[in-house]
This record gives sequence, structure tokens and C-alpha cells, in this order.
Amino acid sequence: MNDQIHSGGSDHEHGALGDAEYAEFMELAAQEGFDPEEVEGALGEAGHGPLPVLAVVGRPNVGKSTLVNRIIGRREAVVQDKPGVTRDRVSYEAEWAGRRFKVVDTGGWEQDVLGLDASVAAQAEYAIETADAVVFVVDSTVGATDTDEAVVKLLRRAKKPVVLCANKVDGQSGEADATALWSLGLGQPHPVSSLHGRGTGDMLDAVLDALPEAPAQSFGTAVGGPRRIALIGRPNVGKSSLLNKVANEDRVVVNELAGTTRDPVDELITLGGITWKFIDTAGIRRRVHLQEGADYYASLRTAAAVEKAEVAVILIDSSESISVQDQRIVTMAVEAGRAIVVAFNKWDTLDEERRYYLEREIETELAQVAWAPRVNVSALTGRHMEKLVPAIETALDGWETRVPTGRLNAFLGEIVASHPHPIRGGKQPRILFGTQAGTKPPRFVLFASGFLEHGYRRFVERRLREEFGFEGTPIHISVRVREKRGRNK
Repeated sequence: MNDQIHSGGSDHEHGALGDAEYAEFMELAAQEGFDPEEVEGALGEAGHGPLPVLAVVGRPNVGKSTLVNRIIGRREAVVQDKPGVTRDRVSYEAEWAGRRFKVVDTGGWEQDVLGLDASVAAQAEYAIETADAVVFVVDSTVGATDTDEAVVKLLRRAKKPVVLCANKVDGQSGEADATALWSLGLGQPHPVSSLHGRGTGDMLDAVLDALPEAPAQSFGTAVGGPRRIALIGRPNVGKSSLLNKVANEDRVVVNELAGTTRDPVDELITLGGITWKFIDTAGIRRRVHLQEGADYYASLRTAAAVEKAEVAVILIDSSESISVQDQRIVTMAVEAGRAIVVAFNKWDTLDEERRYYLEREIETELAQVAWAPRVNVSALTGRHMEKLVPAIETALDGWETRVPTGRLNAFLGEIVASHPHPIRGGKQPRILFGTQAGTKPPRFVLFASGFLEHGYRRFVERRLREEFGFEGTPIHISVRVREKRGRNK
């Protein structure tokens, strides 16, 4: 049975479906009374690869978070006059004119005593590093400052497409202030009031022109290209020690990535006879005096590393209780749709009592990644490092696995027959058919006769894992409900 399940899947005009499979699937959809355009839309939405990334940058208090809220259409990014506001989430999905993309909010905080280099440039470059395009927000009522000029130099060095947003233009009188920003040399300033929405549509049209339709799917496609691993975890959990341990044993080369003021280091490391690229998240090299700012940098840096990676190895200090911060980092990796391995560091220091309580914590606090391979390691002694590579390979296999549509529908039929959805309001919704629209991570679209409750979706996900594996990867399931249009055979 498992020989019908394969990893990967070509990038195709029908997503993960081949021509014959696609034709068969569309015929099935027509038989069940689904509109072909609706089905195409569902497949397109679920089958996308990584979304293009838009970074919103600028100095503190120019209205970046207000603009982000305007772009995503809801008040989610924290907006506050007081600089130094910390956030757990720094990226959000957005849609404009039928195209979806990811927005990275680099909400500012007060420059500390180390000045520009330690604050504005640092937070901007973290986000720019993984962006496909950048919106540079300038307060048109103030005009271009020295800080703005410094960010312009950063943007020029990064060679990313830039859309210049002249914010706080609330009426005709502010248009002249916006025009003055041509002096920055970044092209046309787009006059916007992020607070009232004025001009944001025209600016977003320019953003769509700057963003690629979909970023190049570079995951594992380069011949002999190393797979990319982000080593993430809260500060002082042992990331540097673990990276040094694996690097010192068999280091191939250290790549200095030029063009950024912080010079991040990505390690090419041979483990288990395979070369991997470990994306550096091992800590912030600058001293940052504002602790809130340091937390924010850590969050932004982790998000940037996860965006660049295929696998997130989440390091947790097993000698301490699993913290809220650990759980947030896990959630960040899951929401980014990366393959996941959970590594418990300092395992050799645990006594029997701590091990007992840790197992209970894992069951309750990390239930959302119960499917992830787990390794118990010691970064200090190198204990069990050899188990890291098989765990990473297992997670990648799950991440790239695809179930053929015919096999999936036979499985869904078995589920519907043996475990039908509970009756609600005198009706019993039913899964009619489905397909796996994409991989990296696996993305499924289920077509149903009515709304499927969250608990039933979780049940379907659990059964998918039991049947097909998917170890080490999140699974995305979207459900399309057939619209009522009379009795339609």
C-alpha cells in the first residue's frame, strides 16, 4: 500500500496533481455538484508553495503596525505610541486583488544608547534578509531623517524591490510633503494614510508588481544543494553549544554572508555523511540595552531563520519546565509549515524524578507536536548527536510525502463509513471527496456536504497520520462546503 505514497511532487499547473489525476478529480467534483471554478480556487489556494514575503520597515513611530493592520484587514499587530512594545507574532498572511502573501511587521522601538546600528538597521535587516519585496514607511509630516537615509543605504545594499510609503498624508495638503520624498532616490513615493486607509489600495497595487507570483521553490532543488536547518529555541537553551559541537566534529566550511551589518554565519556541516546548512539563530551578537528590544529581536530573528529553513530543530532545556516561550517557538515553526524535530538538551543531567515530570509536561505542553521526532541530547558531551540526522531525515520525508487522490478517497470513504460526522441540527455533514493539493507541508482539500466541526477535522488528521505516516510535519486541512442549489444529482 505504501508504495503508492511518494515524496515530493512536481511543480505543475494543477499543483501536485498530474493531468490524468486532475481530470478524474474534476469529473468527481462535477458529479457531486461543485462549481468547477470553486474547485479550481480551492486547489489553487491549498496548493501554493511558500507565499511571497513582504517586509514593512522604517524607523519607530512612523505607523508601520497601523499599516500592517490595514494590509491584513484586521487589528492584529500591536499599535501603541509607547516604543518597546513586544510581540509574539511578527508575520501575518494577507491578500490583495486575489493574490496572497506574507507580511513581516518590523514594528519599531526606541533607539537605545548604541544608536542606529543597534536598533533600526538591525531590525530592518533581519526582515529584509528573507523578504521578496520591502515597503519602506516614512513619516511624510516629518520628512526624510538621517535615520531614514541610513535605512535607504541598507535597502540599496540588499537589492530587493522597494515600495516607498509616504505615511500620514491625510488630505490634499499633505501631498506636497509626500512629493518631497522623491529625494530618497527610491522612486515614486505613495501617499498613504494607514490610519484612515487613504491611498493604501494604490500602494498595494505597486506591492503586487514588486512581489513575485510565487518565490522560487529553492527547497532542495539545487543539484547537491544542502538541506536547510534552523536551530531554534529560547535564549540560553544551548543552541550555540549544540551548533559548535556538531560543527567541531566535522566542519566543512563557514560561510560569511556579506552585505549585512551583523554578518550572520550559516554553517555548512557534515553529519551522518551528509552536508547540511545550519541557519544561524545562535544568539544576537550586539549588546542590546533594552530587554524588550532584545526579546523582540530574538523573535524576529527566529522568524527569519524559520522562513529560510526546511526543517526547524527546536531545542528545549530539559532541566527546566517547558515554558510559554518554548510553546510560542513551537507554534511559530508549526504555523510556518516547516518540518519539525524536537531536541531535549541537557538530558544527561536529569534524575529520575525530573524525567518523570518532564514526560508529563511533554504530553500536556507539547501535545500540538506529538507527531514530531524527538531526540534527547547533550550539547556539552555530544551524547546522542548521531540520532539527530535520522530524525531530520524522517521529518523531511513526512514533509514531502504525497498520497495519490485515488488512495486518499478510498481512505476517506472508509472513515465516513466507520466514523460518520455527528448529527447536528438534524443534519449529518459528510466528506464527499478530497485531494492532497500540495506538499512541504502536506496540504489537503476536503469537499463536504456541510460544515465539519473542528473536533472531526482533528480526528481526520489523526487518522491520516495513522494511515500514511506524515511524521515530523504539520498537516494543513481546508474544507469546502457544497453550496445549496436545489436538488442536484
